[in-house]
Amino acid sequence: MTPYDIAKSYIGAAEGPGPENNPVILEMYASVGHDWVEHDSVAWCAAFVGHCLEQAGIRSTRKLTARSYLDWGVPVDIEEAQPGDIGIIPRGSSSWQGHVFFVDRIEGGWVWGLGGNQGDAVNVRRYPVSKLLGIRRAGQVSPATRMTVREVQRRLKDLGYHEVGVADGQIGPRTRGAILAFRDEHNLPLVPIIDVALEEALVTAGPRPVAPERAAGMPKRSRIVAASDAQIGVGLLGVVGTVTAQAAPILSDAEAAQDGVARLFDLLSLNDRLSGLAPWIGVLCFVVVIACAVHARHARIEDHRSGRTM
Repeated sequence: MTPYDIAKSYIGAAEGPGPENNPVILEMYASVGHDWVEHDSVAWCAAFVGHCLEQAGIRSTRKLTARSYLDWGVPVDIEEAQPGDIGIIPRGSSSWQGHVFFVDRIEGGWVWGLGGNQGDAVNVRRYPVSKLLGIRRAGQVSPATRMTVREVQRRLKDLGYHEVGVADGQIGPRTRGAILAFRDEHNLPLVPIIDVALEEALVTAGPRPVAPERAAGMPKRSRIVAASDAQIGVGLLGVVGTVTAQAAPILSDAEAAQDGVARLFDLLSLNDRLSGLAPWIGVLCFVVVIACAVHARHARIEDHRSGRTM
């Protein structure tokens, strides 16, 4: 979608009534790096334009001043203006004040602008063409520097937000949950989106702290730990049983065998060799089972203590 298409999807969004704030508008501030804004009464026309640009993958000025767009992109003559170009007009009595919007159309002496904070809402309004300070278009503008979804997922996992799940490049329930958890712990607006504020916080954030009681604790009712303990027990019994059995004549049954295989083994003198090796092969198998079980048990406990699993 183009920034203009994204802007049209917000038509009707308005500031919250009275002291309430519309989280959609607060999200716009955050998406251009101004998550410190707590009230939607702060002028947000530039935040709206910047948000739509960033969502389309185009870098905005990332400023809250409308006139910052006078130096953005490339200039466009009024006669060549197209829907989606950005228009800037003065507002207020100060030289730095202004208003910015997406050009919807120009008819006669009027420019129709699709913008935010127009009567405290997103809508289309007309302004005299004579008031235009300039029209700009996204030329020679860097793409919005934003991590891909997969990169965000990997970074969240590296920081300890393992609830993000597999880094599959899709924003599903687990990814949204991990983003919200990260935002909550870093005082960012609680919106499950990838924006400038989230990207910058991910770059500078340290590993997620693990509670001391968890770092030294054991996973409760873990089937992996229980199965590992059972395997270790069975393996130890097997080792003890095999070694104990060596006290009895191992080849008593083999010596009584009269079939061709037994005679062949006797001929090749393999009976003595195998009778000595077979029990120890069994012991080795049991030792391998025990080692694997110990490793699985240790890995499960480490995952719990590091916060990778619940």
